[in-house]
Amino acid sequence: MLKTLFSMIKIILLSTALALPLFGKTQFAPAANVLGTTAIHKDSSVVVNWATKVTSFTRGFEDVALGGPLASYGDSTAALGYAEGTSTEVVSLGDAGEIVLGFQYPIKNEAGADFAVFENSFSHDYLEFAHVEVSTDGVNFVRIPSETSIQTASQTGTFGTTLAEWTHNLAGKYIQGYGTPFDLEDISDSSGVNLDSINYVKIIDVVGSINATYGSFDSFGTIINEPYPSAFESGGFDLDAVGVINENNVSANLQEEVTQINVYPNPAQNELFLPGFVGGIQMYDMSGRKVLETFVSANDAVDISSLLDGMYLLKSTEGSVKIRKM
Repeated sequence: MLKTLFSMIKIILLSTALALPLFGKTQFAPAANVLGTTAIHKDSSVVVNWATKVTSFTRGFEDVALGGPLASYGDSTAALGYAEGTSTEVVSLGDAGEIVLGFQYPIKNEAGADFAVFENSFSHDYLEFAHVEVSTDGVNFVRIPSETSIQTASQTGTFGTTLAEWTHNLAGKYIQGYGTPFDLEDISDSSGVNLDSINYVKIIDVVGSINATYGSFDSFGTIINEPYPSAFESGGFDLDAVGVINENNVSANLQEEVTQINVYPNPAQNELFLPGFVGGIQMYDMSGRKVLETFVSANDAVDISSLLDGMYLLKSTEGSVKIRKM
């Protein structure tokens, strides 16, 4: 009996020990070469598109505590297109520098990660971080919430060690060639953005100083301790690319089966008729935004007087997908 009880206690203690994070730190997804990682390789088939334009770019200082000069490595256009996965084809933001990128089609919220940010770290444990924000209109941005468990008692030096499992939702978590994924569901309770139409992603360099005057903080108010200072022309976060995983490309998303719906007149002004059709319809503009949804009875006119001039996709919600461009 005592032996059995002792064995049970050992099992409980062992289970408790295994459940505790190592070194007292909260553990997040590990490095790209470790089981359980969330890293996305630059050649992964889940990446369907890449950033296509730079809408704004502001360099930061090589060392914000000293002021001037600004970081200067790379051109902002290096962040466009696919990720090269090298240390050279990047743009350096500098301390607290930021860049805003746009896309061919909006990013949308679906299950799992919706986009990924690629940095150029040359190892699994030398990591430079950045905050990530998203916007529908390019004016109102919402930050993806981040969390860290990096010690803050002493400053991580210029070439100091930081591990992937100490951070969550900060870009730069993985070695070059691997992107850090972001899930729009993490901001599902935010206002000011349409999660099915994210047109802009902003990358903001994290200043790794533990001096609160200059440093950056995660969403829980913890100062982020990363290699600092990085007082050279390639200082700060080095952006390689932003890859799209879930894309709101209406033409691609809806054309599972294209069956023409009879529509007249086309083009139309104020009213639209669908002879012989009975059922629900939806209309989308070419950015993927749903602009109208209604039920149509035989020979009913559909009021489209509130729609702006332009091209639209008309989709039946009855049975198989039916589409008509108009």
